[in-house]
Amino acid sequence: MTTNTLISTPLAEDEATRRPSLLAWFSTVDHKQVGILYICTSLAFLLIGGLEAIIIRLQLFIPNNTLVGPQLFNQLFTMHGTTMVFLVGMPIFTGFANYFVPLMIGARDVAFPRLNAFGYWLVPFGGLLLHYSFLTGSAPNAGWFNYAPLSERAYSSLQGIDYWLIALLVLGIGSVSSAINIIVTILICRAPGMSLQRVPLFVWMMFITSILVILAIPGLNSALVLLLADRTLNSGFFEPSRGGSSVLWQHYFWIFGHPEVYILALPGFGMISEVIPVFSRRPIYGYEFIAGSTIAIGILSMGVWAHHMFTVGMGPAPNIFFAISSLLIAIPTGLKVFNWTATLWGGSIRLTTSMCFAIAFLIQFVIGGLTGVMFAVAPIDYQLTDTYFVVAHFHYVMLSTTIFALFAAGFYWFPKISGRMLDERLGRVTFWLMVVGFNLTFFLQHFLGLMGMPRRVYTYGVHPGWFALNALSSVGALLMGLGILLFLWNVVRSLRFGPIAGDNPWDAFTLEWATTSPPAEGNFSELPPIRSRRPLWDYANPDRPDPVVPLGGAIDTFRPDKIKAGVLTFIISELGFFGVLILAYLFYNATSQSGPGAQRLDVLKTTIFSICLFASSFTIWRSEVAERRNNHGKMKAWLVATILLGGIFIVGQGLEYWTLFQRGVTVGLDLFATTFFTLTGFHGGHVAIGVTWLATLLALDMRGRLTVTDALKVEVAGLYWHFVDIVWIAIFTLVYLIP
Repeated sequence: MTTNTLISTPLAEDEATRRPSLLAWFSTVDHKQVGILYICTSLAFLLIGGLEAIIIRLQLFIPNNTLVGPQLFNQLFTMHGTTMVFLVGMPIFTGFANYFVPLMIGARDVAFPRLNAFGYWLVPFGGLLLHYSFLTGSAPNAGWFNYAPLSERAYSSLQGIDYWLIALLVLGIGSVSSAINIIVTILICRAPGMSLQRVPLFVWMMFITSILVILAIPGLNSALVLLLADRTLNSGFFEPSRGGSSVLWQHYFWIFGHPEVYILALPGFGMISEVIPVFSRRPIYGYEFIAGSTIAIGILSMGVWAHHMFTVGMGPAPNIFFAISSLLIAIPTGLKVFNWTATLWGGSIRLTTSMCFAIAFLIQFVIGGLTGVMFAVAPIDYQLTDTYFVVAHFHYVMLSTTIFALFAAGFYWFPKISGRMLDERLGRVTFWLMVVGFNLTFFLQHFLGLMGMPRRVYTYGVHPGWFALNALSSVGALLMGLGILLFLWNVVRSLRFGPIAGDNPWDAFTLEWATTSPPAEGNFSELPPIRSRRPLWDYANPDRPDPVVPLGGAIDTFRPDKIKAGVLTFIISELGFFGVLILAYLFYNATSQSGPGAQRLDVLKTTIFSICLFASSFTIWRSEVAERRNNHGKMKAWLVATILLGGIFIVGQGLEYWTLFQRGVTVGLDLFATTFFTLTGFHGGHVAIGVTWLATLLALDMRGRLTVTDALKVEVAGLYWHFVDIVWIAIFTLVYLIP
């Protein structure tokens, strides 16, 4: 297979040399430019988060250091963790997915370009909002996990945690938007012949990652809302002195937090699964095992959260359950390591910088996995949970799967993004700085933990061995910082002076290399036939192609409607949001009502306006039927009826709130009132959104802009409306009928 022998056509001269203006970058909806914006924004926050880490390590360089005080240190380690997880790890993988998933499946763009751009712009907005807290003099200081009751206003009265909560809500909405886009793009926009069993493994990993995002992030958003209500509305969800539970916050956070580990790890797995075969000159070994184990990881990751909570006193039975589930998830994760190793075994290995980072990833991830198995054993976790052993384990799992995979992918895909090659000599220096720096920083911290050094402390006394290990760890952090700066210099220099790459400098196998470097608008002029998992290999080697991967039935040919698939995915995410709110209500009210607020509900009046909402599901269905039959008159009549019934429900709920306020029932009265207003209030907001949506459709029809071909718009709005009604059935039953 030779370079530049593929089916793409060269760009016209003016198009090849044209560069988008600054305004074009601000207004772009092209998936490639949005992907670059994600990556560049994440790199900017990487510098900020890295600087915070350097200051932390300089403070810990020597015993009894006074470089920064305890308050600033707490702010720095909180902001460092939050920045690296939410502003570096998640957005940069989303950026690579935005750029390469459409190219790898032969698509012209993502499913929802405007939603894609919306999701991106929430990242810099949320990041700037978070870091603006420094200017107020009160950056968040309760850790990136923000444990209650430390994060309650009684203990953290300044505004930093409020900025943290709002910023993460903004970032969470952006993450869900991007995940919906990626899921629908993979399901809908694949090229002919690109079945789900033929997509590259990076696409598979991003598909499962995006599913985890829509399952995990909405639950975190609910928890953030509840804590924000505690701080601003005088509720008491997580305040033990008022009957709330600080342990409930830990459950909510880690129900998100452990899937988050794989939200960050799986894209890295996908990148490694693309790099290793290309530079081993072999197909990936055990494609089906890697894809299947990814699904298993996605399922198991939702049931292991409480292994972060072995020390909170859950009891033997929960500890045993979560220990077993934590050990089980090591099996599909370990399978991947064997598959990657088997791909390397006997291959014709090219030790490019990208491949070096991929091999380093394998070694360091195994170390993190082994210590993870240790923490799955409750007695070991109990002894080590608040020591630097956890810091070492966390970074070996999280940082090695992100930073080393990203370096491998960066050197691999930079030619496709820019059309130029990175400097391999600078790349080797970067590689050794990162490998030496990473292991010097974090491997030694295992020993600090075993020697008893606690985490989250701003200084330490003169203890035998602590100074030397901390000093070496700080030197390692400086080496890593130097490696990142050298990589960024390599990027800037190569953008102008790097050798021209050509369309496929690595003789790679997947479709992103079947177009120009960088790709033109629309991505492809034509595509090769897709019969296997390496279409470019088949194209260049017709005498010895890969075996044909047969279509696997309905799962491979499934192509739902784009708009309907997007709304259904959004509804699934909203189920997670309401699920957390309902669990909070049940937690505080299942055995007995938590205060006098429950005695002041008027069940009869609520039943009346609830019947109106339930009836609206029938009217919206009749509207859908009429539109499918091209009967605009009946469609409008039923749509008006649905809007009126929804409006009656909103007015009825407003009157109920007013009556309760008059009787002294407010959000902060008791735990029943707190959970009642939160649960019903968010549902009422969703009903208001639905009424607005339907009124907009009606207005479009009145202006002649809703034609017979737009029946789907009414049907999609109906899906959302039915969802809102189903949620109210659950709320009405739990809140009004069962008590």
